[in-house]
Amino acid sequence: MRLWRRTPRLRREGYPTSANRASSFHLHWTPRVALQEVWVTLAITEPPLVPELYFWALQASFRDEDGVTGAAHLGLQWHPSYPGSTAVNWGGYDRTGWELVGSESDLPSVLGNPNTRNFEWLPESAYRLRIFPDRPGWWAGEVTDLARGVRTVVRRLAGGGDHLTLPIVWSEIFAQCDDPGVTALWSGPGGLTVAGEEWRPEAYSTTYQRETDGGCSNTDSRPMNRGVGQLTLVERTNPPGAQLPPG
Repeated sequence: MRLWRRTPRLRREGYPTSANRASSFHLHWTPRVALQEVWVTLAITEPPLVPELYFWALQASFRDEDGVTGAAHLGLQWHPSYPGSTAVNWGGYDRTGWELVGSESDLPSVLGNPNTRNFEWLPESAYRLRIFPDRPGWWAGEVTDLARGVRTVVRRLAGGGDHLTLPIVWSEIFAQCDDPGVTALWSGPGGLTVAGEEWRPEAYSTTYQRETDGGCSNTDSRPMNRGVGQLTLVERTNPPGAQLPPG
């Protein structure tokens, strides 16, 4: 007897149907190495045009000899509740799923959110995201405006661990699948190994939130002139598991 496999229904319009009403897609850095800090440059070359939440972030896990102690993400947000709809977020969770505690941020937050702070960023401008150790078990999230040379430490998190692992960049889109297209451009990924040597990933491995889990079908990660782009409202050219050269 032949078993028929149902083809997932494409989702190209309306809101994602995931539990948090977001569609996410990711670029996993390979190979895996132990790092003491990690960085990447982000530019939103095609910004959002609708009052919905968009989040683009660099994420890393914290690890010690007993395993992963938690993970955190640092990135820019298009957030309609913040001044100019722009914000920055540095937050994460421990291995049990509890939100990480941290220091007070020097940046204000119109919503009083400890992780999401007021931060003016501009389309086309490049921002270097960096996660690095502050003191044992604590990790700082820093954003550098490369055009102005201004460095901002968002806050410090008590993530535990003594090194970083599993770096990844991603886009998390809370807009409708058929809202106007947006492009995030990632370039210059790298870090320092625990031995203090500079390191760059050899490739990005792509993943996408599946349609059966509520994701949009019309998102894509693809090489571009100045890096690797993550785009919405496009035909997908690189399937899950594709290996892309890092920008």
